[in-house]
Amino acid sequence: MIDQTDAIDAAMRVLDEFMAAFNARDLPAFEATFNFPSIRLASNTLRIIERGDQRPDMFVSGALREWDHSAWEHRRVIHAGPDKVHLDTRFTRYRADGSVIGGFDSIYVVTCEGGRWGIKARSSFAP
Repeated sequence: MIDQTDAIDAAMRVLDEFMAAFNARDLPAFEATFNFPSIRLASNTLRIIERGDQRPDMFVSGALREWDHSAWEHRRVIHAGPDKVHLDTRFTRYRADGSVIGGFDSIYVVTCEGGRWGIKARSSFAP
């Protein structure tokens, strides 16, 4: 078996940066965590995300209307290779008072493209 520690570490860093940027509502930093185009499958809808598609209003509307921040509950490697890592994750969304909106199971695919690691695809049960 080939040691994929470097790839796994890189993928985990991307997910750390993704969550930090999302919680900070920092769109440039958030977009920097993706390899575009990126795919999101949620609520039975497949969405292809391109650079510039994210908007500030996404943090205050729809499923994120009551949302204040999110946190990873777990991130477990399913498969890892030198340029791609599949992760089984669960995250929780919280309101400002710390109460839980919900916890959501997800699968993330983090790839290395042109020497840069980023989220290529994610499928979640989050709305």
